[in-house]
Amino acid sequence: MNMIQRMTGTDPLTAGALSNEVGVAQTTLSRWLREASVAASDPDMNGTTSFNLPTVNTTMMTPKRPQDWTPEEKLQAVLEASRLSGDDLGAFLRTKGIHETHLKQWHYQMLGGLQNQRPAKRRKGKSPEAKRVRELEKELTRKDKALAETAALLVLKKKVQAIWGDEDDDTEKKNGK
Repeated sequence: MNMIQRMTGTDPLTAGALSNEVGVAQTTLSRWLREASVAASDPDMNGTTSFNLPTVNTTMMTPKRPQDWTPEEKLQAVLEASRLSGDDLGAFLRTKGIHETHLKQWHYQMLGGLQNQRPAKRRKGKSPEAKRVRELEKELTRKDKALAETAALLVLKKKVQAIWGDEDDDTEKKNGK
């Protein structure tokens, strides 16, 4: 909030000059200023100027990865994005550092939670078709193992014959019979 006031108040500083002074990236300061101007003109804010900006660290800030978001943050992002479309949605996604696929995935997760159902991965065993598929896969695995064993036995038999020769050949025995 203090940074925005310094960029907009009396004797305002540019985002570049303030960036050099406090060590926060110029693009971050510009984004905060943009978000503050959007929030101030948003009718949902009821004319208040309290902004939910992140705390400033004097080191370089890294954007939050989508997998690091809390469920509450994901819900808030989905709700905010549902009111936007087109260029506004694109700008929103860029400021949050997420893709539209993240929003869709989070949306489906929330719908699944509201329906009190387990995710699709856990439900696969309940249908009769899924049970039949599992049975067939087990049978196929068993037959593959049996086939591999038979092939190994045939290879061994051929090797034994190659080493010791065929016992049915017409060689004379030692006792002369």
